[in-house]
Amino acid sequence: MNRLLAFAISLLAVTGPAFAEQPVTTFKLDNGMQVVVIEDHRAPVVVHMVWYKVGAADEPPGKSGIAHFLEHLMFKGTDKMAPGELSDVVAANGGNDNAFTSWDYTGYFQRVAADRLELMMRMESDRMLNLRLTEADVKTERDVILEERAQRIDSDPGALFGEQRRAAQYLNHPYGIPIIGWRQEASKLSLKDALSFYKTYYAPNDAILVVAGDVQPDEVKTLAEKYYGVLPANPNLPERIRPQEPPQLAERRMTFSDEKIAQPYVIRSYLAPERDPGDQDRAAALVMLSELLGGNPATSVLGQKLQFEQKKAIYTSAFYSALATDDTTFGLVIVPSQGVTLAEGEAALDAAVQQFMKDGVDEVQFERIKMQLRASRIYGEDNVQSQAQKYGSALATGLTVEDVRDWPNRLQAVTTEDVLAAARDVFNKDRAVTGWLTNPATQEAVSQ
Repeated sequence: MNRLLAFAISLLAVTGPAFAEQPVTTFKLDNGMQVVVIEDHRAPVVVHMVWYKVGAADEPPGKSGIAHFLEHLMFKGTDKMAPGELSDVVAANGGNDNAFTSWDYTGYFQRVAADRLELMMRMESDRMLNLRLTEADVKTERDVILEERAQRIDSDPGALFGEQRRAAQYLNHPYGIPIIGWRQEASKLSLKDALSFYKTYYAPNDAILVVAGDVQPDEVKTLAEKYYGVLPANPNLPERIRPQEPPQLAERRMTFSDEKIAQPYVIRSYLAPERDPGDQDRAAALVMLSELLGGNPATSVLGQKLQFEQKKAIYTSAFYSALATDDTTFGLVIVPSQGVTLAEGEAALDAAVQQFMKDGVDEVQFERIKMQLRASRIYGEDNVQSQAQKYGSALATGLTVEDVRDWPNRLQAVTTEDVLAAARDVFNKDRAVTGWLTNPATQEAVSQ
């Protein structure tokens, strides 16, 4: 171990207790709503978040984009609030708010002064039950969604490429459907569709309340019972059962060519296990594998070999999405250097991975990454919103508070043997999609 790494680890060991994880309290309301309180009394600020355990992967067939569409519509009015009033009130009180949709959840949050928590609960609980929509609201927001798709997806060949790759990755599972929806389906979403989705899933027994900041658990419980506890549960909430992938028996390959592509690249994604309740060890090993292969370009396996030694790439990366309800993906990327074809880049990428599996894990690099992950967790404790995000996203994908607390320990417990076992399991091209994004003129010129 080099002196700099040893010093950094010793420094973390000394300072670690001062950055101990903040106290976390959890309880459930009588109507089934889960509540998590994360205390952080260093600043008079609170983050108030409501997570619904429903996302794009839970949409009815033929209604792709409805989860994201409803997220937009939730900022319309209720009997007590005019359209846009919630955000206006948050801003007038010096705070900020927003919302987001993923395949597995939809979330709404406000960050305000701690003494404004009750106001946030009053408004958020109101729109959980009393959203009022009109045909005009639906038409306006549907046009917004379609324009958003036009700008972010339809006019961006890289985004279209990613959408097509994901659809090829998941033939049967709804993770293959874009969150924003397929245009031909999103353009037909109606008021009836929105209200049906809202009345089915926007209920306290399908929601998680996360409050992080300068609060006391008893205070939060009293307010939560007052505003959320009186809302009726949905007794007909559907069980979260999704179509699953059939076994993938052959590699899937695709080439997406567009004249607007300035920098061609190769990307391969493999089906991989996600973090599971009480069983996070495989996911922890895959996190370490992604960091070893493609974390810091100056020190990662792919960066050192392909960017600096062989100079066959100007960029390399490895990525892994651990948080998901169902099987997720592990990916590799190479952007070839000038004069290197995509075929040559892919071959170099494969050779580098094979050499890594033959040589094994560099112990010094392995310990460095563990130290960096620990440091990142410690610094993350300084941000109340990241703390709320950490718990909300985990619980919304089926994990528990105990799983969240244990995750750092799982990462630190990973061994080099665990990493290599995970690599052997995941790197199977029969469970992969390999994609080339290219400019036909550029690629032709490179091949000559």
